[in-house]
Amino acid sequence: MEYNTSLNKLILPEYGRNVQKLVENAVAIKDKEERGRYIEGIINLMGRMYPYLRDLKDFKHKLWDHLVIMSNFKLGDDSPYPPPQTTTFSGTPEKIPYKSKNFKYKHFGKNIVDMLKFAAEMEDGDEKRLLTALIANHMKKLYLTWSKDSVTDEFIFQKIKELTDGKLEVDKDIVLSDSGQLVSASYKKQIQKQQSQQQRQYKRKRK
Repeated sequence: MEYNTSLNKLILPEYGRNVQKLVENAVAIKDKEERGRYIEGIINLMGRMYPYLRDLKDFKHKLWDHLVIMSNFKLGDDSPYPPPQTTTFSGTPEKIPYKSKNFKYKHFGKNIVDMLKFAAEMEDGDEKRLLTALIANHMKKLYLTWSKDSVTDEFIFQKIKELTDGKLEVDKDIVLSDSGQLVSASYKKQIQKQQSQQQRQYKRKRK
Protein backbone atom coordinates (compact mmCIF):
# COMPACT_ATOMS: atom_id res chain seq x y z
CA MET A 1 0.00 0.00 0.00
CA GLU A 2 1.32 3.44 -0.91
CA TYR A 3 1.17 6.14 1.74
CA ASN A 4 1.39 9.85 0.96
CA THR A 5 4.51 10.11 3.11
CA SER A 6 6.31 7.60 0.84
CA LEU A 7 5.37 9.31 -2.43
CA ASN A 8 7.24 12.07 -4.20
CA LYS A 9 6.23 15.56 -3.13
CA LEU A 10 3.69 17.15 -5.45
CA ILE A 11 5.19 20.12 -7.29
CA LEU A 12 1.82 21.86 -7.76
CA PRO A 13 -0.62 20.20 -5.31
CA GLU A 14 -3.68 21.97 -6.72
CA TYR A 15 -3.57 19.69 -9.78
CA GLY A 16 -3.34 16.50 -7.75
CA ARG A 17 -1.18 13.39 -8.07
CA ASN A 18 -2.99 12.00 -11.11
CA VAL A 19 -2.09 15.01 -13.28
CA GLN A 20 1.46 14.91 -11.91
CA LYS A 21 1.73 11.26 -13.03
CA LEU A 22 0.39 12.13 -16.48
CA VAL A 23 3.07 14.82 -16.82
CA GLU A 24 5.74 12.30 -15.78
CA ASN A 25 4.39 9.88 -18.42
CA ALA A 26 4.66 12.64 -21.03
CA VAL A 27 8.32 13.20 -20.18
CA ALA A 28 8.98 9.50 -20.87
CA ILE A 29 7.49 9.62 -24.40
CA LYS A 30 10.35 9.89 -26.90
CA ASP A 31 8.41 10.53 -30.11
CA LYS A 32 7.86 14.30 -30.38
CA GLU A 33 4.53 14.11 -32.26
CA GLU A 34 3.09 11.49 -29.94
CA ARG A 35 4.34 13.45 -26.91
CA GLY A 36 2.72 16.59 -28.30
CA ARG A 37 -0.68 14.91 -28.59
CA TYR A 38 -0.36 13.48 -25.09
CA ILE A 39 0.61 16.88 -23.64
CA GLU A 40 -2.27 18.63 -25.40
CA GLY A 41 -4.61 16.17 -23.68
CA ILE A 42 -3.08 17.05 -20.30
CA ILE A 43 -3.41 20.80 -20.99
CA ASN A 44 -7.08 20.33 -21.92
CA LEU A 45 -7.64 18.33 -18.74
CA MET A 46 -5.95 20.99 -16.61
CA GLY A 47 -8.17 23.63 -18.22
CA ARG A 48 -11.31 21.60 -17.54
CA MET A 49 -10.38 21.39 -13.87
CA TYR A 50 -10.78 25.17 -13.59
CA PRO A 51 -13.30 26.21 -16.29
CA TYR A 52 -14.38 29.28 -14.36
CA LEU A 53 -10.93 30.84 -14.94
CA ARG A 54 -10.88 30.43 -18.73
CA ASP A 55 -11.56 34.13 -19.31
CA LEU A 56 -8.42 35.19 -17.47
CA LYS A 57 -5.73 36.79 -19.60
CA ASP A 58 -3.01 34.34 -20.72
CA PHE A 59 -4.84 31.44 -19.01
CA LYS A 60 -3.49 28.83 -21.46
CA HIS A 61 0.01 30.28 -21.15
CA LYS A 62 -0.26 29.81 -17.38
CA LEU A 63 -1.35 26.18 -17.87
CA TRP A 64 1.67 25.50 -20.07
CA ASP A 65 3.99 27.15 -17.54
CA HIS A 66 2.53 24.99 -14.79
CA LEU A 67 2.97 21.85 -16.92
CA VAL A 68 6.61 22.74 -17.61
CA ILE A 69 7.20 23.30 -13.89
CA MET A 70 5.55 19.97 -12.99
CA SER A 71 7.91 18.27 -15.47
CA ASN A 72 10.91 19.77 -13.65
CA PHE A 73 11.38 21.93 -16.77
CA LYS A 74 11.95 18.88 -19.00
CA LEU A 75 9.04 19.81 -21.31
CA GLY A 76 10.07 23.42 -21.84
CA ASP A 77 10.94 22.86 -25.51
CA ASP A 78 7.43 21.50 -26.16
CA SER A 79 5.70 24.69 -25.00
CA PRO A 80 4.35 27.09 -27.67
CA TYR A 81 5.14 29.92 -25.24
CA PRO A 82 8.45 31.10 -23.81
CA PRO A 83 8.83 28.62 -20.94
CA PRO A 84 9.83 29.59 -17.41
CA GLN A 85 13.55 29.13 -16.84
CA THR A 86 15.17 27.35 -13.91
CA THR A 87 17.67 30.19 -13.59
CA THR A 88 15.00 32.87 -13.27
CA PHE A 89 12.17 30.93 -11.66
CA SER A 90 11.91 31.49 -7.94
CA GLY A 91 9.19 30.88 -5.43
CA THR A 92 5.91 29.12 -6.04
CA PRO A 93 3.82 30.12 -9.08
CA GLU A 94 0.46 31.71 -8.48
CA LYS A 95 -1.94 29.02 -7.36
CA ILE A 96 -5.23 28.39 -9.08
CA PRO A 97 -7.93 28.67 -6.40
CA TYR A 98 -10.11 25.70 -5.65
CA LYS A 99 -13.81 25.85 -6.29
CA SER A 100 -15.74 23.97 -3.65
CA LYS A 101 -18.19 21.54 -5.16
CA ASN A 102 -19.84 18.39 -3.88
CA PHE A 103 -19.55 15.29 -6.04
CA LYS A 104 -20.18 11.57 -5.75
CA TYR A 105 -17.64 9.05 -4.54
CA LYS A 106 -15.20 11.41 -2.81
CA HIS A 107 -12.81 8.51 -2.22
CA PHE A 108 -12.04 8.57 -5.96
CA GLY A 109 -11.33 12.32 -5.90
CA LYS A 110 -12.38 15.12 -8.23
CA ASN A 111 -9.35 14.68 -10.46
CA ILE A 112 -10.48 11.14 -11.32
CA VAL A 113 -13.92 12.46 -12.26
CA ASP A 114 -12.35 15.13 -14.48
CA MET A 115 -10.05 12.56 -16.11
CA LEU A 116 -13.02 10.27 -16.83
CA LYS A 117 -14.92 13.13 -18.46
CA PHE A 118 -11.85 13.92 -20.56
CA ALA A 119 -11.51 10.26 -21.63
CA ALA A 120 -15.22 10.11 -22.49
CA GLU A 121 -14.77 12.94 -24.99
CA MET A 122 -11.79 11.35 -26.75
CA GLU A 123 -12.18 9.70 -30.14
CA ASP A 124 -12.46 5.93 -30.00
CA GLY A 125 -9.12 4.18 -30.45
CA ASP A 126 -6.06 2.81 -28.69
CA GLU A 127 -5.27 6.07 -26.86
CA LYS A 128 -8.74 6.24 -25.34
CA ARG A 129 -8.63 2.55 -24.44
CA LEU A 130 -5.20 2.88 -22.78
CA LEU A 131 -6.14 5.98 -20.77
CA THR A 132 -9.42 4.42 -19.64
CA ALA A 133 -7.64 1.26 -18.46
CA LEU A 134 -5.07 3.29 -16.52
CA ILE A 135 -7.79 5.36 -14.83
CA ALA A 136 -9.80 2.23 -13.99
CA ASN A 137 -6.76 0.56 -12.41
CA HIS A 138 -6.09 3.64 -10.30
CA MET A 139 -9.75 3.82 -9.24
CA LYS A 140 -9.58 0.20 -8.11
CA LYS A 141 -6.49 0.95 -6.04
CA LEU A 142 -8.09 4.05 -4.50
CA TYR A 143 -11.19 2.07 -3.58
CA LEU A 144 -9.14 -0.68 -1.95
CA THR A 145 -7.13 1.89 0.00
CA TRP A 146 -10.34 3.52 1.20
CA SER A 147 -12.42 0.43 1.99
CA LYS A 148 -9.77 -2.30 2.54
CA ASP A 149 -12.26 -4.76 1.01
CA SER A 150 -12.03 -6.69 -2.23
CA VAL A 151 -13.66 -5.11 -5.26
CA THR A 152 -14.57 -6.58 -8.65
CA ASP A 153 -13.63 -5.11 -12.01
CA GLU A 154 -17.33 -4.95 -12.85
CA PHE A 155 -17.91 -2.68 -9.85
CA ILE A 156 -15.24 -0.23 -11.06
CA PHE A 157 -16.60 -0.35 -14.62
CA GLN A 158 -20.08 0.45 -13.31
CA LYS A 159 -18.78 3.44 -11.34
CA ILE A 160 -17.02 4.73 -14.47
CA LYS A 161 -20.31 4.54 -16.33
CA GLU A 162 -22.15 6.32 -13.50
CA LEU A 163 -19.54 9.08 -13.10
CA THR A 164 -19.67 9.88 -16.84
CA ASP A 165 -23.46 9.66 -17.11
CA GLY A 166 -23.14 6.61 -19.34
CA LYS A 167 -20.78 8.31 -21.82
CA LEU A 168 -17.79 6.08 -21.09
CA GLU A 169 -17.91 2.30 -20.90
CA VAL A 170 -14.88 0.07 -20.42
CA ASP A 171 -14.29 -2.68 -22.99
CA LYS A 172 -15.33 -6.02 -21.54
CA ASP A 173 -12.00 -7.64 -22.48
CA ILE A 174 -10.00 -5.25 -20.27
CA VAL A 175 -8.79 -6.98 -17.10
CA LEU A 176 -7.63 -4.82 -14.20
CA SER A 177 -4.77 -5.66 -11.86
CA ASP A 178 -5.45 -8.19 -9.10
CA SER A 179 -6.55 -6.66 -5.77
CA GLY A 180 -3.61 -8.27 -3.99
CA GLN A 181 -1.18 -6.63 -6.37
CA LEU A 182 -2.79 -3.23 -5.97
CA VAL A 183 -2.33 -3.16 -2.22
CA SER A 184 1.14 -4.73 -2.16
CA ALA A 185 4.35 -2.79 -1.63
CA SER A 186 5.53 -3.76 -5.12
CA TYR A 187 2.46 -2.29 -6.84
CA LYS A 188 4.25 0.80 -8.09
CA LYS A 189 6.91 -1.18 -9.96
CA GLN A 190 4.32 -3.54 -11.40
CA ILE A 191 2.04 -0.80 -12.73
CA GLN A 192 5.03 1.02 -14.26
CA LYS A 193 5.98 -2.20 -16.04
CA GLN A 194 2.39 -2.63 -17.29
CA GLN A 195 2.31 0.94 -18.54
CA SER A 196 5.60 0.45 -20.40
CA GLN A 197 4.29 -2.73 -22.03
CA GLN A 198 1.04 -1.00 -23.03
CA GLN A 199 2.97 1.94 -24.48
CA ARG A 200 5.20 -0.43 -26.50
CA GLN A 201 2.14 -2.28 -27.81
CA TYR A 202 0.53 1.01 -28.73
CA LYS A 203 3.65 2.19 -30.60
CA ARG A 204 3.85 -1.11 -32.53
CA LYS A 205 0.23 -0.74 -33.61
CA ARG A 206 0.91 2.78 -34.91
CA LYS A 207 3.79 1.62 -37.16
